[in-house]
Amino acid sequence: MAATKTPTKTKKKLNIRPLHDKIIVRRDEAESVTASGIFLPESSKDRPKTGLVEAVGDGALNTETGERVPLELKRGDRVIFSSYSGTEVKIDGEELLIMTESDVLAVLEG
Repeated sequence: MAATKTPTKTKKKLNIRPLHDKIIVRRDEAESVTASGIFLPESSKDRPKTGLVEAVGDGALNTETGERVPLELKRGDRVIFSSYSGTEVKIDGEELLIMTESDVLAVLEG
């Protein structure tokens, strides 16, 4: 039997606003059961490298023109990032990642 993802905590409005080219990502939950049905203890779970974009900044500053360059990512995008991307922060009991848009490797579509 394949493992099913359980819904995460109720999503509430974040009390954090990223600046410039930064984004806020909620990391996906680690799988607790392997594809073959083996239950994993907390210590052996891999940290997922995927997540959901919760908030985006207003864009990077173009130093030549002084205008903002808008970000390609938007709230609600599912993204893939490298293992050591971003800075982990805990806001209202939730663990979030703050990273730059350039830390994102790909957007999952569909």
